[in-house]
Amino acid sequence: MTEPRRLDPDRAARAAAERAARPGTPPPAIDTRRYQRMIGLFGLALVIVISVSFLTSRGVGTAGIPAGRPMPYFAAPLATSNLTGDANLHPPCTPARHDPRALNVCLMLGRGPLVLAFFVTGSGTCERQVDALQALVPRFPGVQFAAVAVRASRASAAAAVRAHRWSLPVAYDPDGAVGQLYGVEVCPIVELARRGGTVQRRLIGGHWTDSRVLAGPVATLARTAR
Repeated sequence: MTEPRRLDPDRAARAAAERAARPGTPPPAIDTRRYQRMIGLFGLALVIVISVSFLTSRGVGTAGIPAGRPMPYFAAPLATSNLTGDANLHPPCTPARHDPRALNVCLMLGRGPLVLAFFVTGSGTCERQVDALQALVPRFPGVQFAAVAVRASRASAAAAVRAHRWSLPVAYDPDGAVGQLYGVEVCPIVELARRGGTVQRRLIGGHWTDSRVLAGPVATLARTAR
């Protein structure tokens, strides 16, 4: 079985030139040289289309909850508690039914604006995002701060809390359900939500791991609580 032939514009052009140089050789029915640029542009366009399709299907650029959208509710066990298990994606929104060993976003958003970070344990850049939140806690008493360790065990999340001496509530998301709910595909990522749960702004990338830079968006969020 012979191998199928492939279109090679450069090879066809060379062959055409060689035939034209030989006396008595009739010209080819089609001069492929004028189609080379068209074929090249078509190939480039095809690569671009495939790349855009791939990136879109992977959700690149859409991580997190965009501004203006409601923040999904969840309750996840705190790393410093003895509560174990996966997060509850339909948590009770009344204090009477709340387990204090869990981070309950619904209750937090009922009290005021919230700055919520998602991170991966063992990632220096992502953990510095939580450091930045921790540094801003005393500066913005009207704002609540919290973090979630995505796909982390209680042991690894608790170890990070101890190592960094975080006092803000840190929950862990062992099966990644909360991370999936929020579309967490990268870290560091921070969601800033107004009281009631509407996302005001979504921050992605290491630029926001500097507390001095992060202070600007948090100050803007704090003004919504007045």
